[in-house]
Amino acid sequence: MLSEAHLGSASQQALDALRERFGANMAVSQALREQHANTTCYLPNEPPDAVVFATSTEDVQDVVRICAAHHVPVIPFGAGTSLEGHLNAPLGGVSIDLSRMNRVLAVHTADLDCVVEAGMTRKLLNDYLRQDGLFFPIDPGADATIGGMAATRASGTNAVRYGTMRDNVLSLKVVLPSGEVITTASRARKSSAGYDLTRLFVGSEGTLGVITEVTLRLQGLPEAVAAAVCAFPSIEAACDAVITVIQSGLPMARIELLDDAQVRACNAYAHLALPELPALFLEFHGTEASIAEQIERFSDIASEFGGSAMQWANKPEDRSRLWQARHDAYWSVMALRPGAKMIATDVCVPVSRLAECVVATKQDIDAMGLIAPIVGHVGDGNFHTSLMVMTDEPAEMALAERFLSRLVERALEMDGTCTGEHGVGQGKRKHLAAEHGLGAVDLMRTIKQAIDPNDIMNPGKVLPPSNRIVGGGAV
Repeated sequence: MLSEAHLGSASQQALDALRERFGANMAVSQALREQHANTTCYLPNEPPDAVVFATSTEDVQDVVRICAAHHVPVIPFGAGTSLEGHLNAPLGGVSIDLSRMNRVLAVHTADLDCVVEAGMTRKLLNDYLRQDGLFFPIDPGADATIGGMAATRASGTNAVRYGTMRDNVLSLKVVLPSGEVITTASRARKSSAGYDLTRLFVGSEGTLGVITEVTLRLQGLPEAVAAAVCAFPSIEAACDAVITVIQSGLPMARIELLDDAQVRACNAYAHLALPELPALFLEFHGTEASIAEQIERFSDIASEFGGSAMQWANKPEDRSRLWQARHDAYWSVMALRPGAKMIATDVCVPVSRLAECVVATKQDIDAMGLIAPIVGHVGDGNFHTSLMVMTDEPAEMALAERFLSRLVERALEMDGTCTGEHGVGQGKRKHLAAEHGLGAVDLMRTIKQAIDPNDIMNPGKVLPPSNRIVGGGAV
């Protein structure tokens, strides 16, 4: 472990070399550095020593090589939308801002794929693809960068039909901690050649390398789209309807749960007039005939569980308003308790356990007197709580931590995961061993050590500190 004095000296030498190489594309102002650390949740802001704005893979290589030479940390930055402290720099270091690397490099319409730079955002990409009748389906809500979405293995509202980033990334270009560039795979839809390096880096949260280019699987724009809201008498009824829909094989494009508290927040923030009951936000993709069939089947299932008549958003602008209200759930909840900070967390369980998990979580929220609306991509068993807490009040934080621990423990007991899409970062490192076991975490640590022996790539993230004793010493 380097001493603080050595880290300070090494960092200054690295900054001097970076300033010489990047000039005006490097910044050290306090405000800018804080903007490139954690800004979206309750964790303390730990800014880097400098920010470098990269415009090419070669720029990223040069930053990494300079930092590697001085053992200085490197933290990749996309759009800053992560929620578990992924962007903090607890040991200082250099944030590489990839937002200027936002070009579409190739679109292969016949193969339904494209190659983009890591700083391309999903909305900008879909605007570009629309002219070819294509779209990229992963929609985490925030207008995140494609590189950041790959790094955190993002999911979102369309995952029930189109999968997550894990399923939609064909290949990556990555700058390793040495500065070497690798391409993890070809554009072929399948391969049996060697280890699956693409999946290794998807979800690695910047701890193994810096993603600079992404090859994505695309979809054709659906012929028709229909969206609706369906209210239910209870959150259990809504979840049971979801379970039945999924088990019946109905190909929903989106199926989102909002509890009554979240519906009230959305009504106030987005000026909607929805019944203040648990609700499912729905979207159907296909032909006019197939959508009509899907709607009929869903309506039959919903009625079994007391679902109301569906409120339709038929015009594109009405659909956009409906889904924007869902995507603005974060901001609508922030308005519920001015001055409080949000602890946004998520878990994911097998769909068959969804109702049980959500109902028990709602009971905890009510019993503890918390403000924590629930929203979720429940078609794949994933849901979120948005816990509003006065983080400077120890009693409130202790209660929040008790609630969060119970939530994760419950999900793991149901053979689920501590995070379905937010990622681990700093906030959920402590749960990794309970979910995967010490042996698996040790294997992850071995992979990290092999690729990044000096631990310069986003250190302090994902892997928890080890207390295991091996050969007479702690590891």
